[in-house]
Amino acid sequence: VQLQASGGGLVQAGGSLRLSCVASGRSGSTYSMGWFRQAPGLEREFVAATTWSGTLRSYGNSVKGRFTISIDNAKNTVNLLMNSLNIEDTAVYYCAAGRYGLGRELHDFHFWGQGTLVTVSS
Repeated sequence: VQLQASGGGLVQAGGSLRLSCVASGRSGSTYSMGWFRQAPGLEREFVAATTWSGTLRSYGNSVKGRFTISIDNAKNTVNLLMNSLNIEDTAVYYCAAGRYGLGRELHDFHFWGQGTLVTVSS
């Protein structure tokens, strides 16, 4: 499974941004998709995850109510809509795919894409 993330960029605080991640070579081998982020000097943090069916979703506490994860099965794509961005959301965002269940930990995800940088300015 190969994951290609896109959509990062520079945005002002209070603004919105949408990230996308295309999964190729999936062939039913993954059950869930997720987003993590990593700011300089900090550990990688769980952001959101969803099953491919879209029926189960999970969010990190710091983004709940502001971010929305969604699935486009026809395009094998997972999207992350980020609203009300603040400076603390500045990080490299990574998409990931998990084989089993809907997890929130790094070890729950078995495939990782390259990161896309989101920078929120004041």
